[in-house]
Amino acid sequence: MKRLAVYLMAGPELPSMAEAAVEGGADLVEVGFPFSDPLADGPIIREAAHRALAAGMRTAGCLAAVAATRDRVGVPLVPMTYAALLERYGYERFVGDARAAGASGIIVADLPVDAMPGLRRIQLVAPTTPSDRIALAAERTDGWLYLVMVAGVTGPRRELPDGLRDLAHRARAVTGVPLLAGFGIATPEAAAGVASLTDGVVVGSAAVRAAHRDGPRGLRSFIASLRAAMDRPAAAVGS
Repeated sequence: MKRLAVYLMAGPELPSMAEAAVEGGADLVEVGFPFSDPLADGPIIREAAHRALAAGMRTAGCLAAVAATRDRVGVPLVPMTYAALLERYGYERFVGDARAAGASGIIVADLPVDAMPGLRRIQLVAPTTPSDRIALAAERTDGWLYLVMVAGVTGPRRELPDGLRDLAHRARAVTGVPLLAGFGIATPEAAAGVASLTDGVVVGSAAVRAAHRDGPRGLRSFIASLRAAMDRPAAAVGS
């Protein structure tokens, strides 16, 4: 079965939203740690981060939200953060505290693969990443490789980018680790299309939008629609 990862912003509502996402069919929850100057986040996630920061969410509070969520769901929880936050908090301290909170790994969106090789984390590669760098990222990644479908920021897109097939092919040629792709998946059709090329999908902005606009019930319904499309036989997708 293809894996479905759902990104949600850390905050007081995270446990209930994560529970709803899992009930809808999510296999993994990425937990966004709000940052005032994000490199990879599009407008929907930036706005969610601003709301979280305005509500007083900081790194320690985000870790507490992860711990509270761990009490509610059994799927892997993966904090997604930025290097500046970890430098301020302390890399080793963050890793220890994240594990204690129940995290199953971490993503540092703006930390290059050859920086801090001792920091075990899920690595990201993009269509512009050379194949030798993809191989290095796959060698150092923690469990699975994150395929960033576009050379840009997060946000729902109407069409799948042309470069995903080539990126997935180049990654498959150098590694056997699971490949999950994200950045732009917003519809059941898109989720099914990406899943046909990879081992799973990551849904971020569309999930954050559904959670903010429609609450847990709406998020559960949206995730369930993605799950159903991904699990449908290939011949039936789009029929």
